[in-house]
Amino acid sequence: MKIDSGDTAWLLASSALVLLMTPGLAFFYGGMVRVKSVLNMLLMNFATIGLVSVLWVLYGFSLSFGPDAFGGLIGNLKYVGLNNLTLTATSGTIPLLVFSAFQLMFAIITPALISGAIADRAKFGAWMLFVGIWVTVVYFPIAHWVFMFDNGHGGWIGDRLGALDFAGGTAVHIDAGAAGLALALVLGKRHGWPKEKFKPHNLPLVLLGAGLLWFGWFGFNAGSAVAANGQAAVAFVNTQVATAAALLAWLVVEKLRDGKATTLGAASGAVAGLVAITPACASVSPIGAIVVGIAAGAICAWAVGLKYKLGFDDSLDVVGVHLVGGIVGSLIIGFLATSAVTGILKNGDGPSGLFYGGGLAQLGKQTIAVVAVLAYSFILSWIIGKVIDKTIGFRISEEDEQTGIDTTSHAESAYEFFVTGGGLAAGRLNSAHVAAPAKATPAEPVGAGKEES
Repeated sequence: MKIDSGDTAWLLASSALVLLMTPGLAFFYGGMVRVKSVLNMLLMNFATIGLVSVLWVLYGFSLSFGPDAFGGLIGNLKYVGLNNLTLTATSGTIPLLVFSAFQLMFAIITPALISGAIADRAKFGAWMLFVGIWVTVVYFPIAHWVFMFDNGHGGWIGDRLGALDFAGGTAVHIDAGAAGLALALVLGKRHGWPKEKFKPHNLPLVLLGAGLLWFGWFGFNAGSAVAANGQAAVAFVNTQVATAAALLAWLVVEKLRDGKATTLGAASGAVAGLVAITPACASVSPIGAIVVGIAAGAICAWAVGLKYKLGFDDSLDVVGVHLVGGIVGSLIIGFLATSAVTGILKNGDGPSGLFYGGGLAQLGKQTIAVVAVLAYSFILSWIIGKVIDKTIGFRISEEDEQTGIDTTSHAESAYEFFVTGGGLAAGRLNSAHVAAPAKATPAEPVGAGKEES
C-alpha cells in the first residue's frame, strides 16, 4: 500500500502528543504527593521514558507487533533491534517505523501510570527493575493480545475474539490499574495512612499536569486511527466531550457529597473521562461519549473511596481512576457501540452494542477481555513485586520515608529557599530543612480531599 504523507504526518504528531502525556502525568502525580516526595515522583516517570524506549527497540516492538508466534499470545522476534523496519515497510499508509514510534509512547506511559499507586515509599532502583521486568512479561504480551491485527492471525483479544479497545482501555488502563493494586498490596501502607491527611502539596501543578494529559490524549485516541480520516475525527470529538462530561459529573458528586466542588475534583474527573473514553472513542456516538463521561466521572468519584473501606493504600488512586475507569469504558462498549461508528470505514458494517440492536454478544467479548487482562496483570505484577521485595527490597525504610525520599534517595529538594547573603552552604542547609520539615503535612491522592468525608 502506498505511503500517504498526510497520514504519516498525523501519526508523527500524535506520537509527540502521546510522549508529552508522560511528563504531564509526572506533574499531575507530582503535585499530589508531599513536598518531600515530588522529585522522586517526577523521576520515576521520566526515567521510565528512558528505560522503556531502549527495551522497545531491543525487543519490545517485536514481541508486541511481530507476526504471531503462539496462538495470539506473543509476537515473534522478526523485528528485534527494529531490524527489517525500513522506510519502505508499511502499516497501512504509513511507514512501519512510524507506527513503531507511536506504539512506543503507549509502552512508556503504561508503567508510568503504576507509579502513582506506590508514591512516597518505593526504592528508585527497585522501581526501575520492576518496570523493566513488567513491560517485558506483562505489557508487551498484552499489547500483542489487544493491538496486533493480522486478518484473524494476530492477538487473541482484538483480532481473534473481536473485543473492541480502540486505544488502550484494557491494554493500558486496566493493565496499569491492576498492577498498581498489586504493588500497593506488596509494599503496604504509608506510615500514618489513613489517620493522617495526605493532601496535595501543589494543586496548580496538578491542574497543569491534567491539562497536558488532556492535550496529549488527542494523539493517544485520535492517533490510534493510524490515519487522518473520519475515524480519527470521531475519536477526537468523543475524547473532548467525554472528558468534559466526566469533569462535570465528578464536580456534581463532590458538591452533593462534600458540599464543595474542588479543583482536584475537576482534574480527577477529567482524567477519569479520558481513561473511560479511550477504549470506546471509535465505538460510540458523541452523545454516547457524553454518557460514557458521566458514568466514568460519577463512578470513579465513588470508587476512589474504596481504598479506605478495603484497607489498601493506593496513594494517588490509580485503582479508582485507571482500573475502574478502564473497566467502565471497556464494558460500556457492549451497550453503546453503534455500527454507524464502528463501521465508519466499512459503510456502516461494524458491531453494535445491546442498546443498538447488537444483543449481548459484544458485551460478552468485552467482559472476557476485561477479566483476562485484569487477572493476568494483577497476578504477574504481584509475583514480580514480591520477588523484588524479598530479594533487594522494594520499600524504603521508615526513617527515610519520614525524612523524605527526595533527600534520602536523590540528595535533592524540589523547592530551594536561600537565606539572605547565603551561598552554597546556606542553600544546602535550608534545602535540607525544606525537604524534611519537623512535621510535614502529607499530600492526598487523586480523587482526594475525601478523607474528611
